Amino acid sequence: MRLEAITWDRLVDALADRLLDLEPKDGGAWPRVALDGAPAARPADLADRIHEALRERGRPSLVVGADGFLRSASLRLEHGHRDAEAYYDGRLDTGALWREVFGPLDPDGDGRILPDLRDPVTDRATRSDYVQLPPGAVLLMHGSLLLHHWFPFDLTVHVLLSAAALRRRTPEDEHWTLPAFERYEDEADPSGTADVLVRADDPRHPAWRG
Repeated sequence: MRLEAITWDRLVDALADRLLDLEPKDGGAWPRVALDGAPAARPADLADRIHEALRERGRPSLVVGADGFLRSASLRLEHGHRDAEAYYDGRLDTGALWREVFGPLDPDGDGRILPDLRDPVTDRATRSDYVQLPPGAVLLMHGSLLLHHWFPFDLTVHVLLSAAALRRRTPEDEHWTLPAFERYEDEADPSGTADVLVRADDPRHPAWRG
């Protein structure tokens, strides 16, 4: 795997510049981008920085966290609080994501999406208002394990941590999730299938393949 050393500032600029010309593959009006990675890889931070860089370039975007669409705790924790299989397959309310986010961004959609549905901490409905995206606005969705759900992303970015770095940077009380990420690498191969790969074992010195 050949990667090029880069700074975070240069990486954000390069991705923002690439997104300026990004068009939806299905002919719709709203490009959809995945910022995928384990929580320890901090894909949300990258999404926020790209959002700001796009704003400076005059292209609107909206950051949506996939964890705002978790299934209710009664469903996702049905088999206990530390079930790695449920974490892999049963965390996200994929039906709600299709209905509230991806469906409205289809070519015949109206661009009116719900930015979140459920607070991941309180497990209560967020009651957020719908957001009307203007044509050309970019959806920046960040989250974990996104690339095995067949979501219609137009560009995918995977922030990779080696197994050792992931264990080191994941809080000990969340180590039970690690088998889910091992399975993800084996089955979904995000490192090989993502359009852009960012390796962040050392958070001060990332490297990438764009």
